[in-house]
Amino acid sequence: MFVKSIENLRSVISHNLCNRCGTCVGLSEGRIVFGDKTAEYLPEIKHELSDELADRIWRACPGKYFDFPAYRKLFFPEVAHFHTYTGPYQEIFIGFATNPEVRINSASGGILTAILLWLLDKNLIDGAVVTAMSESEPWLAKSFIATTPEDIIRAAQSKYIITSVNEILPLIETFQGRLAYVGLPGQVQAIRKLQAMNDPSVRNIHYIFGPFYGNTLHFSSIKSFLRSYGEKDYHNISKLWFRYGEWPGNMRIEMKNGRIIQLPKFHANYLIPFHILKNSLLCTDLSNEFTDVSGGDAWAPVYEERGKGFSMVISRSKKGQEILEQMLSEGYLSLQHIDENEAITMHSHGYDLKKRGAFIRMKFRRMIGLPVPDYGYELKGFPLSRYLMEMIITPLFLVLGTPPARWIVEKIPPAFLGRIFERSRKIWKKSTYRIKRTDLS
Repeated sequence: MFVKSIENLRSVISHNLCNRCGTCVGLSEGRIVFGDKTAEYLPEIKHELSDELADRIWRACPGKYFDFPAYRKLFFPEVAHFHTYTGPYQEIFIGFATNPEVRINSASGGILTAILLWLLDKNLIDGAVVTAMSESEPWLAKSFIATTPEDIIRAAQSKYIITSVNEILPLIETFQGRLAYVGLPGQVQAIRKLQAMNDPSVRNIHYIFGPFYGNTLHFSSIKSFLRSYGEKDYHNISKLWFRYGEWPGNMRIEMKNGRIIQLPKFHANYLIPFHILKNSLLCTDLSNEFTDVSGGDAWAPVYEERGKGFSMVISRSKKGQEILEQMLSEGYLSLQHIDENEAITMHSHGYDLKKRGAFIRMKFRRMIGLPVPDYGYELKGFPLSRYLMEMIITPLFLVLGTPPARWIVEKIPPAFLGRIFERSRKIWKKSTYRIKRTDLS
């Protein structure tokens, strides 16, 4: 069993199936560690594992197997609604935190931050597993257990570089009290697998929340961004934000010498095709389907034009729905119900990327003999135009992710490149609008 489990883990790590959730590191008792987090950020098996420990880690790993239908039945047995794209849900809302400080310091409407603050204030939790930029290494993200409102607020906003929340599973297990947990889909899936195993590492987790998920970038994106501005050493970063200021925010880096580098969020997206984590393109979960409540930006002109930040919020479990209802009645949240079709249309680009593009990319991988994740379901029957579109996208990511392409792009001023990228993105979205939305909902 040890040999087979280790082989399976090595296969996940070596074939771009590892999402760096940190579960193997957190469960390994120090036998598995992450390599250089400013490079590939991959788990490294340093010491021999017992058969029992190897099997435990493999069963909890979400990289190769996560049975969506089976875990839906287990964790949402009496769900009110279900759609293959949105996942199980009670209701879908557009809303925001009514506390202006919480709202403006969040990525969109501040819903998840507001929920954590409310749970802590009501003594329903004693702490929250969150991720913030490291205080000692401000160029890296670091997960920790927040026990004060100040710590929760410090962890607000998106982090678009690799994070590995579950490497702190030992801290979660030994924490004295009830916890809320915030993570990306792959990280949440590992927690759900551990809960299904009745593993002691997650016994203190009583609520699970998470943001929507498009993609993650390697740390090389930060180094490349700095080099484009003539800064060669990321150790000179004093503070880093990915969504600084009023919605939609700015990528902002403050250097120790006082220099401030800032670029609008949509313009900074030019980094995505050059530095995307390949596993992001195999993830089929846009809206974090196994949380109690998930949330993301409300991408629609009616909300975007207002600024300030609006969130799409999906309640999935009954206790998640009860939290939202109670917070709404007490005035902590502003929520407006929307229907399923509106929600899917609002995130049509994301659902197309995750629920159609990912399955097409996995089909391509199988054709050349590469392993793919098993999610317990498969979507197929997409129009030929969608396959042709993917035949453009996939090679583009491969080419732009090469060192020569990254070197060339660093010679172009980011402000200029960002404007070109944003304009090109709008042209691409317009030209592929019909392809992406055909039979989407």
